[in-house]
Amino acid sequence: MGDSKKPTAAGVWPTVRPFVNGGTSGMLATCVIQPIDMIKVRIQLGQGSAGQVARTMLKEEGFGAFYKGLSAGLLRQATYTTARLGSFKILTNKAIEANDGKPLPLYQKALCGLTAGAIGASVGSPADLALIRMQADATLPEAQRRHYKNAFHALSRIVADEGVLALWKGAGPTVVRAMALNMGMLASYDQSVELFRDSLGFGEGATVLGASTISGFFAAACSLPFDYVKTQIQKMQPDAEGKLPYSGSLDCTMKTLKSGGPFKFYTGFPVYCVRIAPHVMLTWIFLNNIQKFQKSVGL
Repeated sequence: MGDSKKPTAAGVWPTVRPFVNGGTSGMLATCVIQPIDMIKVRIQLGQGSAGQVARTMLKEEGFGAFYKGLSAGLLRQATYTTARLGSFKILTNKAIEANDGKPLPLYQKALCGLTAGAIGASVGSPADLALIRMQADATLPEAQRRHYKNAFHALSRIVADEGVLALWKGAGPTVVRAMALNMGMLASYDQSVELFRDSLGFGEGATVLGASTISGFFAAACSLPFDYVKTQIQKMQPDAEGKLPYSGSLDCTMKTLKSGGPFKFYTGFPVYCVRIAPHVMLTWIFLNNIQKFQKSVGL
């Protein structure tokens, strides 16, 4: 009986390993990047420059404010990044098999990234909503604050007050943004690894660092406009007459274009880039080290 269980375990682990590794690396990266993410959200909500926001948060809310929403951020990585990195690995492996073991062309990697991003965002959207609301709560008037204690309290309150489907409020722009981000992040990383390792002959450390840097840049460049719309949709509050400022993501896009032009979507781009690129880089670096450790212990 003991022997019959071993093949099952051996068969399950290779399948779940990309998901476990992806989620773990994303959670570790989030612990490092969370303060920058907080500043990015406050800038997009119109509270000033990065320096002004940081000083105001320290003065009025204390150092702990930079880690407000960390539980939601970790839950988001445990769902979103687990699903997207795991799905991307599975999809690319299947595509390579179909391609007779040859490296995939860039457009196929991009399609795998788009698909993985959509899967990850659909799974992680409730945690993403909780994260945005927890980060934005201190910027609201006292009467409108929700005072969520942690991610699970936020999710339970949203279900109780607004219904289960409210957990996917803003899911449309969230999915589109994730597809754009992951197309840039995942496809460019795999392509860059092939360039640095196979064409330029770089070592493992230089390859991972270079590829993760390029991956971070393309992730930020592709996703910020969608991130801006997503944030505006998820944090909106009804006015005194009960009317919301936007009817949906398309309405938000058109009103933003009319009021501020296309560059309005790149509000907070330097901080967003500083936040997204290091998170992507750290995710890849943590993932690479996790995989190296697993190989060293025979997992």
